[in-house]
Amino acid sequence: MFPSPNIKIMTAEDIRSLYVLTERAHHATEPSYFERAIEEQDVDKRIVFVYHGEQGVCGYVHYNRFPQYVPFQRFGLPEIQDLFVCPDHRRKGIGTALVMRCEDQALSDGHKEIGIGVGIIAEFGNAQRIYAEHGYIPDGSGVVFEREPVKAGEIRPLDDRLCMMLVKQLPR
Repeated sequence: MFPSPNIKIMTAEDIRSLYVLTERAHHATEPSYFERAIEEQDVDKRIVFVYHGEQGVCGYVHYNRFPQYVPFQRFGLPEIQDLFVCPDHRRKGIGTALVMRCEDQALSDGHKEIGIGVGIIAEFGNAQRIYAEHGYIPDGSGVVFEREPVKAGEIRPLDDRLCMMLVKQLPR
């Protein structure tokens, strides 16, 4: 794989642009979301990769070295989280480039696998396709809600907290 010159590690200077990006695209983030992410980045818990296009920031992804999902913790897997590309810039390979950058980081960190969660509702259809096309498969835990497996008969809201967790074997 090769690094994209458009992908950089998030800096404090990116934070305002990231909030503008997410607000413009109606992608909800909590208050201080990117500030907390940069604090975790400063202590090597995560890396936020930002895609800088010709018209500024148009996407980002988190590479989390310490995910909350217990099976990923148990096997020491990093997790790709909150992949986001502005709707105006989708279907141009930006999401794929960001995912590949996380895979490269996992390899650099000495990992043989990487994990990711994807929402199961139609809103996440593009992401579901990207992950399947790039070799991500379900981890076998079924559907999870807020990173906890859903048991038969449980009722959960159909929103972005209801996910399928996926893993990928990385090339050596």
